[in-house]
Amino acid sequence: MTKIAVIGSGISGLSSAYELSKAGHEVSLFEANDYFGGHTHTVDVTLDGESFGVDTGFLVFNHKTYPNLVRLFAELEIDTAATDMSFSVKMPLGSRTLEWGGANLSTVFAQKRNLLNPGFLRMLRDIVRFNRQTTDLALNKDAQEFQTPLGTFLDQHNYSQEFRRWYLLPMAACIWSCPTATMMAFPVASFVNFCHNHGLLQITDRPQWYTVRGGARHYVEKMLPHIAHRHLNTPVKAVYANPQSKIIVHAKNGLQEFDEVVLATHSDQSLRLLTDANEREKQILSAVQYQDNRAVLHTDSRFLPANKKTWSAWNYQAMTGDESRVCVHYLLNQLQPLPFKTPVIVSLNPIEEPRAELVIDSFDYAHPVFDKAAIRAQQQLPAIQGQRGIWFAGAWTNYGFHEDGLKSGINVAAAIIARENNHGHEQKQHHQHRAA
Repeated sequence: MTKIAVIGSGISGLSSAYELSKAGHEVSLFEANDYFGGHTHTVDVTLDGESFGVDTGFLVFNHKTYPNLVRLFAELEIDTAATDMSFSVKMPLGSRTLEWGGANLSTVFAQKRNLLNPGFLRMLRDIVRFNRQTTDLALNKDAQEFQTPLGTFLDQHNYSQEFRRWYLLPMAACIWSCPTATMMAFPVASFVNFCHNHGLLQITDRPQWYTVRGGARHYVEKMLPHIAHRHLNTPVKAVYANPQSKIIVHAKNGLQEFDEVVLATHSDQSLRLLTDANEREKQILSAVQYQDNRAVLHTDSRFLPANKKTWSAWNYQAMTGDESRVCVHYLLNQLQPLPFKTPVIVSLNPIEEPRAELVIDSFDYAHPVFDKAAIRAQQQLPAIQGQRGIWFAGAWTNYGFHEDGLKSGINVAAAIIARENNHGHEQKQHHQHRAA
């Protein structure tokens, strides 16, 4: 039986450990935090006389672009519910505040003065033009255009500042959780392909999104019993090979030897753990940068648009004089079927602090930044996969979302299983040859 260590219990590590365990390998899962799940982080909230689990990290998926997650949820019999993925913008404009929501015409023109606002109407025209142009780009794969940074593309095609500041960059900030400058350097190829695949470039017929009823931790709880050895609150200090071709995992609970190790952590964390990393591993793993984001769970509704009509699932807020900062308020009551009347909000990098008495908890997350260096690292990753029995998994290997992490973990598990099966077959043939 092959002994395998999986370090990190986010969706990548969890899925890898789950698949390897089902295949009959002895798996040890290491997690530094006090809960398994990584960005799948459900928190119990008591409000209005009710207690319920709310999600603060992974929240939504759809059936079109999350096929592996859909299959996993079906296998685990996870109960899901349809959800709302509406979007609003709240932005200071001198002496007044711009507010609009994308749910319908009524929310788009929630501020009636925008019916006569040339800049606002220019934004709407540019949305239609951008959707049409980038859909054509995604379908025809113009290689030269695809290599262009997003900011350069917008300049070349004369997209208005209103379109950029009031729509595109807020939407991108909500999706990728990164500042404006980072987003403008984002390769058009990655941006357009993601938006096209997720139906974000069409006004109608967008995919239906879903959430896990009662909190996403339910799927984590169903996967964990399949994994033989689960080490919570057990940070790993170092991973390295020994002369006997085994891999040493030096964790809080001591040193252990393994045949294979899966580093299912952010690439920079994997590099820090891998104390005998070679130059190729250092080059690839150090190429991906990360954006630190603070999430605050609270009930302070002041952060939502003043006009309740525009309250949406995702609510972007800009700060006077600094629109580069990412600030998004996720209204969980619209994203999840919660029993609360009180608005429950997760604010990512809040511009001001919620009232202390309304804060439930806060969390620190990091999201990968997909610039050219990161995309090059993704392309080079196969060169180091499985070398010395060390594997790398994580959402950073693709677009950075839950499906990407899951697919990464499944692929690593499949590669290990295939290698072990092949090794077993070779050993069997060797013994048969000797017997003959």
